[in-house]
Amino acid sequence: MFDCKDGESKMRSYKVAIVGTGGIAAVHASNVERTGGRAELVAACDVDAARLEAFSDEHSIPGRFHSLTELLAQTKPDIVHLCTPPMMHIDQAIQCLEAGVHVLSEKPPALSLADFDRLNSAEIAGGAQFSCVFQHRFGDAAAAAKNLIGEADFGRPLVARCDTLWYRPDSYWDLPWRGSWNAEGGGPTMGHGIHQFDLLLHLLGPWQEVTAIATRQARKTSTEDLSAALVRFENGAVATVLNSLLSPRETSDIRIDTEFATIELSHLYGYSIQDWTITGAPGHEDPVRDAWESQPLEQGSGHSAQFLAMYDALDAGLPLPAGRDSARQTLELAAAIYASAFTGRAVQRGEIVPGHAFYGGMDGDGLGTRVLESTSLASTSPA
Repeated sequence: MFDCKDGESKMRSYKVAIVGTGGIAAVHASNVERTGGRAELVAACDVDAARLEAFSDEHSIPGRFHSLTELLAQTKPDIVHLCTPPMMHIDQAIQCLEAGVHVLSEKPPALSLADFDRLNSAEIAGGAQFSCVFQHRFGDAAAAAKNLIGEADFGRPLVARCDTLWYRPDSYWDLPWRGSWNAEGGGPTMGHGIHQFDLLLHLLGPWQEVTAIATRQARKTSTEDLSAALVRFENGAVATVLNSLLSPRETSDIRIDTEFATIELSHLYGYSIQDWTITGAPGHEDPVRDAWESQPLEQGSGHSAQFLAMYDALDAGLPLPAGRDSARQTLELAAAIYASAFTGRAVQRGEIVPGHAFYGGMDGDGLGTRVLESTSLASTSPA
């Protein structure tokens, strides 16, 4: 326990285990170490013995396991971080939840809405909670923007854009699980742009309708390497969402124009306060600036910010941030982008339900593969 100020509850120190010790696991471990003693890394798990030992040695992790079943039985962590390949997330999450262990899963949380909806009964069975790594929600500037959008000084949101313009060479897909519907669930829409449009949804609220295209322009994958969507929100705002792995000058950008302000975020894989620009409309410059500067603006985005928010929620007995319901809304938008792109029509929120071709997978029972094969520029370009 950590003593807090008089009148405040005490903060627990949580036992954390990491499953999967590849590249993203190092980000998790280093950010757990930055939480000021709020968590302790007690175990790690990987089928690759050499990689597990090297990772555990680097981060001084005592418990070392080759199966999740062993880890859960012998260590009994409070929280398991899932840093495994995407196709493993949902079954591992369910195993942890049924054992009464909270889960923080890397994205995407599942490869389909059908799989994701299995979390509901698992949470009930074990009494634990699921959360997805959507770390961009947790910087101070994101909180400030969310607080001010729709309020008097900024006004209601009108138009937005959300661009994930990244670059991945052909060699990126050398790992056998990358670039396939069965292993990743999709291309940049599922595995890359999902962070940015999750933040857009966090700021603008529920989406209502999407019209999209998805194509394979250059990369020799089974999935798309580019998608573009037009999204209408319940509050009337309209946004474009672009997800690319073909863009040599990499940027991640969100711009939201409200009645009286423009809110802009430009970064790559994580942002600081300085990556945000706020511009008041003519005649509204002072109140917009004053409203923004009145917000607490110290902490940037990052995994440690989400981890701390998770610990605070557990301390207080509250639902986890980026929990099951809000993560589902983000996954549902990804499914709707694919459904619209491969059927050629607009998709409404709530439309993709059991029995719908895109409920069981982002490929739509093979429709996506057939569409991409018939329209892909990559399939006809020189090797």
